[in-house]
Amino acid sequence: MAGACYPLAVLPGLSRLFAEFVEGRAGAFYPASPVGRGWMHQDAPVSVPRPELAALLSAQNDACHAGSPAMANIEKLRHGARAVVTGQQVALFGGPLYTLHKAATAVRLAQDATAATGIPHVPVFWLATEDHDFAEIDHVVLPAQDGTLHTVRLTEHPDRASGAPVGALRLGASIDAALNEAAALLGHGAEIELLRRCYRPEATFAGAFAQWLAATFREQGLVVMDAAGRAAHALGAPVLRRAITEAAELETLLLERGQLLEQQGYHQQVLVKPGASLLFLLAGGAENAPHTRLPLKRTGNGSWTAGSTSYSTEELLEILGTEPERLSPNALLRPVFQDAILPTAAYIGGPAEIAYFAQNGVLHERLLGRSTVVLPRLSATLISARQAEVLEHDGIDLPELFRMPKDELTQRVGARAMPLEAKQRLHAVGSSMSVELDALTAWMTGLDEALGRSAAVAASKMRYQLNRLRRLAAQRELERDGSIRRRVSALYAAVYPGGHLQERAVGASAELARHGSALVSLLVDSAGGDCPGHKLLTI
Repeated sequence: MAGACYPLAVLPGLSRLFAEFVEGRAGAFYPASPVGRGWMHQDAPVSVPRPELAALLSAQNDACHAGSPAMANIEKLRHGARAVVTGQQVALFGGPLYTLHKAATAVRLAQDATAATGIPHVPVFWLATEDHDFAEIDHVVLPAQDGTLHTVRLTEHPDRASGAPVGALRLGASIDAALNEAAALLGHGAEIELLRRCYRPEATFAGAFAQWLAATFREQGLVVMDAAGRAAHALGAPVLRRAITEAAELETLLLERGQLLEQQGYHQQVLVKPGASLLFLLAGGAENAPHTRLPLKRTGNGSWTAGSTSYSTEELLEILGTEPERLSPNALLRPVFQDAILPTAAYIGGPAEIAYFAQNGVLHERLLGRSTVVLPRLSATLISARQAEVLEHDGIDLPELFRMPKDELTQRVGARAMPLEAKQRLHAVGSSMSVELDALTAWMTGLDEALGRSAAVAASKMRYQLNRLRRLAAQRELERDGSIRRRVSALYAAVYPGGHLQERAVGASAELARHGSALVSLLVDSAGGDCPGHKLLTI
């Protein structure tokens, strides 16, 4: 069972769009199928000069103490390599486990593409540092030794409600309390030492996350990129410029794409409203205070507003020319902005990001003249060898844990644990009774339809009573063997904590604290294209 590959349909809460994309059935909205290796042989042009891109990446990766493999990969980008890109918000202590899944998938697919084509492919992790929702990144969920989940949060931060891009904010003094809380949960091992080196009070969210990620994937040469500064925005300025000058046309394309998605029974990940734009503007900011990131909106008279301030198109273009870092893309434009800077061969995303690409494909075509291939990240649940033994012993399959309430599954395991003789007797009675009741009901129906209906009702009650006997026998087994409830409860806590997928509910640092670099190696090895679904991995 461990190492099994399950269809993604077993996972709760997946959208129809993502499910059909993974199966290769949403091709009208994507440039390439996620199945197979055809994407590896497509061109990956880059609009910016490679020496400038390499210089920017070298400076950033040197600042976060990336190792020589990452620096070597940057040199490969300088000389013609392609990029396999993924990204994530710069959340506290590395964020959820799927951060590792994304990075591992980019590493593995870059390796596979290099081997398949002979053209170097480099894994790049795009840091989403310009987001301004502090509440999304100020916490991480970590398990205690008993399996209970605890949310570690930065409880005090002067810029919590500032609306400023989170990447540039300093962590502040409250980070020490969060680190101590994490250490109490995870133990004082190598992972906590790494977190303490990265997440210092004077460090920024972006800097701490980048240093942690670069150290975690040091051997794999993962390149990190923060596009929030002036240099990166200057490289992507042509896309931002056209988002200003062609705003009406781009809005029309997105509205038409949204209608088409809904006509075919899919959802829009971002609801595009008339008058909205694809841009944010950094505005205000008193002395020594961060700027606020405000959405730009178009008005009916051809001007723009950000908050209570109005701007003309000419004023926005002037800001772009002199302070390009003040203009930033929204979620739909960001992939286009990214692919204008990087020679992207493929982007690795989760379900929500892949849904973005169903909408913004029209932006890629309009602004870059090409589409970007998007591929799903590794989807996996981690279990220990002991937990694998429990699954095998109790006959529990992963989909059962996802779809069944804990009490119901516990009852089922109790039924499976009954002595063989009891199960045989119940089965024999059930089989013979079913045959006789079906025959009796058919005979009575032949005599009179009303009599047949009465027989069917009576037969249903008899079957109910037999099932009740099965439940009572299972309950007796649960009382006899109290370890069954404990085993099932422990499985839910580890595999489906709090009724959520493990990869979303548990912090990456928790699994790294348990398994160290062996976890990274396992994830990279498991992130190939052999399983287009959800993997159960034993470590």
